[in-house]
Amino acid sequence: MEILPKIYQAIPNLITPFSLEFAQELLQIYGSPLYVYDGDILRQTISDITKSFSYPRTKFHFASVTNGNIALLKIFKNAGWGLHANTPGDIYLGLNAGFEPHNIVYSGSNLNREEISQVLNWGVTTLNLDSISQLHLLCEVFLDNPQEKLNIGLRLNVSQDSRIGVGLADFNESVSIAKNAGLKVSGLHFYRGTGTNATTAFTDVIDWVLDIGQHLADWQYLDFGGGFGYPYHHQGVSFNWEIFGDELTKKISNLGKNIDLIIEPGRAVVAGCATLLAKVVSVKWQGKKQIIGVDSTVANISVPAVHGGYREIVSWKNSISENYLTDICGNTTYSRDYLGKNCQLPVLELGDIIAILDVGAYGYAMSSHFLHRPKPAEILLEGGTHRLIRKREDYSILLNNQIF
Repeated sequence: MEILPKIYQAIPNLITPFSLEFAQELLQIYGSPLYVYDGDILRQTISDITKSFSYPRTKFHFASVTNGNIALLKIFKNAGWGLHANTPGDIYLGLNAGFEPHNIVYSGSNLNREEISQVLNWGVTTLNLDSISQLHLLCEVFLDNPQEKLNIGLRLNVSQDSRIGVGLADFNESVSIAKNAGLKVSGLHFYRGTGTNATTAFTDVIDWVLDIGQHLADWQYLDFGGGFGYPYHHQGVSFNWEIFGDELTKKISNLGKNIDLIIEPGRAVVAGCATLLAKVVSVKWQGKKQIIGVDSTVANISVPAVHGGYREIVSWKNSISENYLTDICGNTTYSRDYLGKNCQLPVLELGDIIAILDVGAYGYAMSSHFLHRPKPAEILLEGGTHRLIRKREDYSILLNNQIF
């Protein structure tokens, strides 16, 4: 028998995000399954992270690869944040959310000529490149269609195991390539890694990163990532923004030059504001083990193999009830369609509601039509009100762009 990894873990007696009556009301209005975002929580997290940095030249850019909903992007824009884009699609969404092109920083890889032209035609002026090859291509496109202003940064390769980034040995060649096109390499982009909760993983490399930046004669900005984690295990280690902000502020202030600082949180700022609600549609027992079927599927949430699978799950029956070993299964026959495996939950009944917590990052953004299930709706809670911010799909979506 194949032993499947634990995907989402139900935690007995964990506090539910809102009342059962409210959950029932939302599902009655909008249907199930349902993504529920709390705008008040998101704004508070944005504020907490922003206040962690006293360095006056700091600018925050939301990494929209984690969540591209326009309503949420507007919250970041209204809070004074910019946008960090990994792809032209991120830029497209940002522009439609109202971000000015100069407030969008592109840091991606492997664009073709047409895509680079599109990025420049959209008016994006800051691009962090991850290879000499991409720099060559950018310069060729730039010479064909010169821009009034263009800030070029190099994404630093932090490990020989990483496919992304430029090594220090390539800096001089990169500077020469840019100079031949009438451009300057003025930025350094550091990305620690995906979902790192250890604060020291960032603070311990500040001196190293700042030293590398000073190898750039025209150094004007430092983009310090990227990669900040979120404590999906609520009792686990969490990233300390105050310590990181204080340490980076102190050291960059002592450089003796005015360097602009860009911080680009994604998962860390948006994960905790969202819940995925689903209804129990089937209950059966295999001996003493409870098998719960719900009206959602792993296709509606992030792929565990890509961005980690642990999410805490709550049931409104998690009070004094006796708990049983429980598997929570999606509504397909796919063998790995488990939303929770070997969880401890009370006896559940048809129509009961479960809530998967902390799904704001890489949740809907990584959902798919795998298994040919339409995607859920998304709603936003703000100041005691709720509204639809993305319609529920129906089966007609499966025919889009097909020719027959």
